[in-house]
This record gives sequence, C-alpha cells and structure tokens, in this order.
Amino acid sequence: MIKKQYANQARLRRHLRVRKKIAGVTARPRLCVFRSANQIYAQIVDDSQGRTLVAASSRDADMAAIKAAPVAGGEGEEATPEAYRGIEQNRRIQQAFKVGHLIAQRAQAAGITRVVFDRGGYIYHGRVAALADGARKGGLDF
Repeated sequence: MIKKQYANQARLRRHLRVRKKIAGVTARPRLCVFRSANQIYAQIVDDSQGRTLVAASSRDADMAAIKAAPVAGGEGEEATPEAYRGIEQNRRIQQAFKVGHLIAQRAQAAGITRVVFDRGGYIYHGRVAALADGARKGGLDF
C-alpha cells in the first residue's frame, strides 16, 4: 500500500482540527503557513473580514534584500531553537527564517504587532519553526 498519497490528506485533517480552535480576528489576525517542497509561504489573515492583510513568500523579490539568518548562539544571542538545531545552515531553513522576518516587517508596516500562529497542520519543526522564529525576531508577538 502506498502511504505517501495520504500524507497531504492527513495534514489537511490536522489543519482542520487546529482551525476549530484558533481564528484570526481584527485585534489578533492569524499568521498561516504553507510549505511546499521547495518554497514556503506565509500570510496574515483576518478571518472576521475574510481578507489577507499581509503576505510574504520565498519567491518574493524582496528576499534578496534581507540579510537576517539564524545564529547558532553568539554573544548576546540565544541559542538556536531545538526544532532546527543541527540544520540551521540548510538553505531552506535560512529561507524560511527570512520569510518570517519579511512578513514581520510587512506586518509592522501595516500596524500589526500581535498574531495567532497557524502552523497549517505541519509539525512545528524545521522550516515552520524557523519561519516562526524569524517572525518573532522581526517583532511579531505570538
């Protein structure tokens, strides 16, 4: 039996289970993540209005301008989170961190400082954790 074809269906079921508990409102919109094989996308959504307020992805032209990268614990910096320790030099991990930083910058420009994090049914590990960490270091509170 091929189990790979059911992986996305299982993720969508997990996502629906998470979405029953969280919702983005005007005071605290939802930061949702979508992760494909090579790219990562994030958007801040106000569910009460049904609108996307801010979006960022690893395909954006602004990605080249961001120099932020996760550090493995230097002076004055906290250590790399356990969720992506050992792979912080991975290109896609760094890309996800930059997307988190970019969406935080765009959210602050739009006047958004507090969000609810929606991991999209993915495990909070690797690229998803790196994106969340980049958004926190960029100034978002969740």
